[in-house]
Amino acid sequence: MFPIRDHNPSQRPPVVTLALIAANVLIFLGYWGLLADPFATAAFYDRWAMRPGEIVSGQDLHTLLTSMFLHGSVMHLAGNMLFLWVFGDNLEDTLGHLRFLLFYLLCGVAAAFAHVLAAPASGIPTVGASGAIAGVMGGYLLLYPKARVDVLFIFIVVFKIIPIPAWVVLGVWLGLQLFNGIATDITGGGIAYWAHAGGFAIGFVALLPFWLNRGGPAYWRRHGGHPPHPEASYSLSPSRIPTVRRRR
Repeated sequence: MFPIRDHNPSQRPPVVTLALIAANVLIFLGYWGLLADPFATAAFYDRWAMRPGEIVSGQDLHTLLTSMFLHGSVMHLAGNMLFLWVFGDNLEDTLGHLRFLLFYLLCGVAAAFAHVLAAPASGIPTVGASGAIAGVMGGYLLLYPKARVDVLFIFIVVFKIIPIPAWVVLGVWLGLQLFNGIATDITGGGIAYWAHAGGFAIGFVALLPFWLNRGGPAYWRRHGGHPPHPEASYSLSPSRIPTVRRRR
């Protein structure tokens, strides 16, 4: 299942969200050609990807930041940018451009530290904006728990878009990260699930003062957990395939 959009329109152009997406795409295109060469990829990641073991020893601390702008494949990049686009514009609209950018970077670095705590001796390079975007999702859950999110469900050959409250979508996502994180600790794996869960928690906690300043539970009661503005409505385009009735 994939969230493809929400019913929470931003009131201002999400310039920082768009800039982050553009930066991630352009950086990926800049080294995409290296991915076909394992040795070139290893050398590139050795310089710019985050390795928990090196962070623990105080080396290559710059990779806490640079690693969140790297991705391992087109699908890795596309998935992360989709989530950033769906959830990022609303937080940017609420926090303001500069504050949102700082929040995003804070969540990304905090998520990297969460992964370091989970695997302090690991020498496997870690890349991806997932931790920072998880922080955005945590903040979104706090501010707009009942905003409707359209989720694309794929059942083999059946495709269906279903609007679901944000707290369900994001709660299920977080539960999967925790479950997979525990399973990875037992069986091993190549995805930094604890970075995802850590980024989500940091994003949620970091926005608690902002939420409390707006009234906390009273803020939810004023809007029923929905965004403080009219939600967007979507309709699927009618099919151009003519209907043929069965003859009797």
